[in-house]
Amino acid sequence: MTPDIRLVAVDIDGTFMRADYTYDVPRFERLLARMREAGCAFVVASGNQYYQLRDHFPGHEDELCFVAENGAYVMDRGELVYLRTMSDETVSAVIDVCRAHADEVWNVLCGVEGAYCERGAVSDDFFNGMRRYCHRLSWVDDLKATGDQILKFAVNVPDERTDFFYDLFRRELEGLVEPTTSGHGSIDLITPGCHKASGLARLAERRGIPPKQCVAFGDGGNDVEMLRFCGVGYAMANAPDEVKAAADRVCPSNDEDGVLVTLEELFA
Repeated sequence: MTPDIRLVAVDIDGTFMRADYTYDVPRFERLLARMREAGCAFVVASGNQYYQLRDHFPGHEDELCFVAENGAYVMDRGELVYLRTMSDETVSAVIDVCRAHADEVWNVLCGVEGAYCERGAVSDDFFNGMRRYCHRLSWVDDLKATGDQILKFAVNVPDERTDFFYDLFRRELEGLVEPTTSGHGSIDLITPGCHKASGLARLAERRGIPPKQCVAFGDGGNDVEMLRFCGVGYAMANAPDEVKAAADRVCPSNDEDGVLVTLEELFA
């Protein structure tokens, strides 16, 4: 066992999950039992919706921790410990900027109760595809009238235009939201200072765990703060160079079960 590690945080897409969105469940179950014996918390840290993340680990919802929506929604063993919502004014301003580029920007509004797409603004194929990431997803007539508390925006743009829109959002929405990207045309617009590392910090403080006893795994730009926060940060072999530069070590790719391989070494 490795008693020095008291918290393990894993990103989901491109990190814990293989490209076909599966993982080795029996292998993970064995590792989870080892971590439980070692007094180590397992944290799922993702930009995805809490309800989607929870569904990946049936039967374990009340023993795992979740840093969902890039740190805006934090659960500790079935208890909501942090919620960061946006003001109506901020939500309206972001929607206006996105609508000004409606031919290239397709939007999902992520709230406490679920996620939302606007009828006529995105295609049925896009809506159905987003169900992989948002297990509670609904159509609305107007994104400014969901009736929900909003946590973040999940924006999709043409892959080759990711950097352009990242810079545009950072410039036009400065002080209101911060863009963060996992690449491939995906940009999350989140509350400034609210990211995976801030969510992990809240969980670690709540449990009395110093950052040096935390380990994180990630592959995207929205994992960088988390990799730097933890005592040891692992970038996946499939991560871009800038993410590897922020990490302490590189482990095998998501399709090689790199997280599970490494955890088996850490909790031998």
